[in-house]
Amino acid sequence: MIVTIATRVSDLALWQAYHVKERIESSFPEVEVVLNKIVSNGDKVLDKPLALIGGKGHFTKELEDEMLAGNADIAVHSLKDVPTYIPEGLELVAVTKRQDQSDVFLSHKYSSLDVLPEGAIVGTTSLRRRMQLLQQRPDLKVKDLRGNVNTRLRKLAEGQYDAIILAYIGLYRLDLLKDIPFTEKLSLDMMIPPMGQASLGIEIVKGNDKIREIAESLKDENTYICTQIERNFISKIGAGCSAPVACNAVINNDEVTFRVMLGFPDGTNVMHEKRVVKIIDSRNVGSLLAEKMIKNGALELLKDAEKIAFKDEMPQRL
Repeated sequence: MIVTIATRVSDLALWQAYHVKERIESSFPEVEVVLNKIVSNGDKVLDKPLALIGGKGHFTKELEDEMLAGNADIAVHSLKDVPTYIPEGLELVAVTKRQDQSDVFLSHKYSSLDVLPEGAIVGTTSLRRRMQLLQQRPDLKVKDLRGNVNTRLRKLAEGQYDAIILAYIGLYRLDLLKDIPFTEKLSLDMMIPPMGQASLGIEIVKGNDKIREIAESLKDENTYICTQIERNFISKIGAGCSAPVACNAVINNDEVTFRVMLGFPDGTNVMHEKRVVKIIDSRNVGSLLAEKMIKNGALELLKDAEKIAFKDEMPQRL
């Protein structure tokens, strides 16, 4: 039996796809996995921030189109890129075990975030990171940073930025941390991750029991619980993956701690919420917390945040 995985062509996406291929072929010796490598819209449009491209699913739509056209059975996504709306005929059936969710500070000049001088230039693609960084260090200058991981690291090495912030797990998987003079993993208290960070989402075409069985073999139950809480929150509040929203659920023993934060990209007008509930009572915590924040003005805040995002910056091509 041949199973086709749809994947983006970035180094990290290919690492993820080959990782899933190895797991499937190990668990199902009768299956041969092949890759359908696709360039997504998010990989094509590199002259503006993702938040200004418009729409959702910048990194997933082309993969989903290939599945709906019959050219792939499974898509492997970074879960943080997967919109909460799944197209008719497809299904997100599994989430892999979450690894280190931290963001990481990288610099060729400064040993840590704390020692960055006033006015230092920090690169990040993410409005979520921008919001949290400027809330703590409003004296910094944050500039947009696009391109694949190697492009971003090259721009840092060339001195276009004093520091940049990226997801730790991607750099770890590609063994790129060793080449950076100064690295500092940021705590989850200091930099709350986005929905789904450090997990893979396994999406399939509906109606094939064998493909479903294969996909479900990749599922981690605790990670699925946490990421479903996060996705329910994002779905209810209507925020895309580019919005200045951080949300993170963590399981400790029999409890789930769920923290959310949203605000303006410049670090002002920030709303925080936190809930600790038993796992057995956690099913609706994401939706309920979103409803509370909506009552407190979250939708209006996010609408205003969208208006001011990147207002003062003409993003350079990266």
